[in-house]
Amino acid sequence: LFMLDWLETPDRRRRCHAGLNNGEQRHALTQAIYTFRQGRIIDRSHEAQQYRASGLNLLVAAIVYWNTIYMDAAAQHLRSTSVAVPDDLLAHTSPVGWEHIAFSGDFLWDRAAASAGRKALNLPPDSRAA
Repeated sequence: LFMLDWLETPDRRRRCHAGLNNGEQRHALTQAIYTFRQGRIIDRSHEAQQYRASGLNLLVAAIVYWNTIYMDAAAQHLRSTSVAVPDDLLAHTSPVGWEHIAFSGDFLWDRAAASAGRKALNLPPDSRAA
């Protein structure tokens, strides 16, 4: 019955497809972090694998939190410049994007902590942050 209902209801198909896309996006982020696209698992013991999985979930949550903070700052900046940012469209944005994150390289935590709480938005030179 579900399959018949799914086939007859375009809205249900769209919602299912959107959910699958979000899951695939999170899976791609997890793969990029964990294996750095090499496809190897080097932990042999069950305990080490659990630690790795817990750390992976923590890192994914941190990336989602970071992106959420900046998406909010970007929406607030657009609204302060009188650009319409409808809440119904924001509901369809996902904070799981990771194209702007370099997974190979040095992470300079002291520089990040020395900034004024968070990194500034990447704005064009002729605009000003609110």
